[in-house]
Amino acid sequence: MPDMTSAYEWEGRTLKDRDGDKIGKIDALYLDQETDRPEWALVNTGLFGKKSSFVPLAGASPRGEDVIAQVEAAQVKDAPKIDPDEELSEQQEAELFRHYGVDYTTEGSVTATGTAGTTDESRGAVGHDTSGATTDEAMTRSEEELRVGTTQRERGRARLRKYVVTEQVQQTVPVRREEVRVEREPITDANVGQATDGPAISEEEHEVVLHEEEVVTEKRAVPKERVRLDKETVVDEQTVSEELRKEEIEADAGDTRS
Repeated sequence: MPDMTSAYEWEGRTLKDRDGDKIGKIDALYLDQETDRPEWALVNTGLFGKKSSFVPLAGASPRGEDVIAQVEAAQVKDAPKIDPDEELSEQQEAELFRHYGVDYTTEGSVTATGTAGTTDESRGAVGHDTSGATTDEAMTRSEEELRVGTTQRERGRARLRKYVVTEQVQQTVPVRREEVRVEREPITDANVGQATDGPAISEEEHEVVLHEEEVVTEKRAVPKERVRLDKETVVDEQTVSEELRKEEIEADAGDTRS
């Protein structure tokens, strides 16, 4: 059976049989009460995954994103129906093991001791694991792998707001005005007639209207530009640091002779 560390991420993965045929999605893992090791997988099967079946995890192992169980899809289809909301009893486990053809013992709990559909010859030489159930001659080394992903969250909001400010503007404008200029001209034959037209001696006033320009201001609103908010994606890099556990195997050969 797998240990809890290796089977922790199996929930939600697709379970396939030994031939690679799809069985269904793993909905939950059931632990052995004595060893706390994952022993059964509750798998959603049938059309639209509306049925649930128990599949033994003896000999199961991950393959890519899927999990391969050492059973056949037909066995799962015909497996005894047990309420998944109840705790598996030893009698129910024994019934399931018999259905899948898995050897088991009842010493303290119903525990799988082999892989369904295998024989002693196919399993190879059998040794004894001092930390658990009987195994073959090999030891499995496992290690944790770090999976890093991203999720999206709101980091803030930006908005446009228009307000009015007042600033002093100065502009120089040329302004024209009329001024009086006295011109004197001598009496000549050309203007003697105009000069002697009227009394010889008299009082007289002559008026000239003077004009000037004055500055007139007018204010009007003129559109200058259009401003909008747009978004762009900027990619940064962040370093993630986690502690990962891995198993190491060393050989203790004892006294050996060369």
